Amino acid sequence: MDVLHLATGHGRAKLRLPGEQETPVAPEDPAMRVMTDFAVQQPVTVMEHVSIDEALQLMKAAGVRALVVLREDVVAGVITSYDIQGERAFRFQQSASHMRHQDVEVGDIMTPWDQVSVIEWRELARMHVREVVAAFRGFAGTHLVVIERGPDSVTVRGVISRTRIAHLLGSR
Repeated sequence: MDVLHLATGHGRAKLRLPGEQETPVAPEDPAMRVMTDFAVQQPVTVMEHVSIDEALQLMKAAGVRALVVLREDVVAGVITSYDIQGERAFRFQQSASHMRHQDVEVGDIMTPWDQVSVIEWRELARMHVREVVAAFRGFAGTHLVVIERGPDSVTVRGVISRTRIAHLLGSR
């Protein structure tokens, strides 16, 4: 199995502030314009043993709707605000006898890495925004994880959010 790493830029990566204005995009723009590049912007991560309530607070504080989930230093999956606030957490609680909401951990309801929807960095580099929009129409997910394959490892290079694309296209 490939080892998963997070891309990180040199020095301190910039974390986008909630409410910070972004430049609008057009359908014919390069797809890279809608990706959050972890080599430029600090990825927001959470350990799988953290409670879902703490993870949701972290998302709100960072102004994001998804977190990369780590197991020690390895990427284990992804969790979104929709997972926490939607049916996934509720269904897990129902299936786990006598579990209280505050006891549900990120690892209990995250999307495991082998089920995460991914797109290759090299493929994305040849695409336009309209093609990424079309890719989102093909599945119900809210995020696409951008990966870059190396000879012995896979690097999580960034993430693309369905909501962010809609916002950037709608703010033209």
